[in-house]
Amino acid sequence: MASPIEPESSAGREVVGAVLKACALLEHFGADRPVWTLNELTAASGMNKTTVHRLMATLIHAGWVDRTGEGSYRVAMPVFEVGSAALIKLDIRSAARPLMVQLAQAFGDTAYLMVPADQGAVCIDRLEGNNPLVVAGINIGSVMPYHAAAGPIVMLANSEDIRAQWIRDDLQSFTDRTLTDVDGLTAHLDSVREAGYSVSDSDYLAGVAAVAAPIFGRAGAIVASISIGGRVESFRGAALDEKVEGVLDAAARVTRVMQALPQQG
Repeated sequence: MASPIEPESSAGREVVGAVLKACALLEHFGADRPVWTLNELTAASGMNKTTVHRLMATLIHAGWVDRTGEGSYRVAMPVFEVGSAALIKLDIRSAARPLMVQLAQAFGDTAYLMVPADQGAVCIDRLEGNNPLVVAGINIGSVMPYHAAAGPIVMLANSEDIRAQWIRDDLQSFTDRTLTDVDGLTAHLDSVREAGYSVSDSDYLAGVAAVAAPIFGRAGAIVASISIGGRVESFRGAALDEKVEGVLDAAARVTRVMQALPQQG
């Protein structure tokens, strides 16, 4: 989806409105829709046809857009070269960080990024929101058990390998809400996997709730989880629904980036 165009009057003197509009037109192009006609771009962008035509003509002159034999538009090689250069230097933490900032600002909760490891889920980034609750004990570098808290749970739910290594009869209980029964935990993991997200409620730390969603890599394997955590009272009803939607959107955005990264080796 193309970004909304901010009026030049409020964007400041440093912003060139025509460039923003041209960038917005380029955002319509993607793997699912690589070619657009003038009429289609006009309808999708909400700009008038003369403006779209002039902007696209400028992009063609700059070498960023080509015309097809039928007169439609498609992005040219420089766009891919710039994108590839950016992707090569991009890792999961830098990809997720802007989304974590958005989540923390939108909901005031603490945002987390966790990755799977043999010993548990490792927190590799954390960003506090403005809510008064500070979740003690979950910091950058913390290793968490897979069978408790939303972030680890959503990774356990989406990895058969981690399930095979982790699920057993002697799982530790952290609160009276921790699922340690193999059958009960397995059923919960299946429901989490089907839903596409995990909600925890005092199963790792009393009084703390969280929402997490999985991040997948190129081969469809789980590579991380993104989550927000805070007071259980703020994870109820419509507020919870909004947080689930926000976390799912963030995870989907990071997943798209990770799946676009060039394959290593």
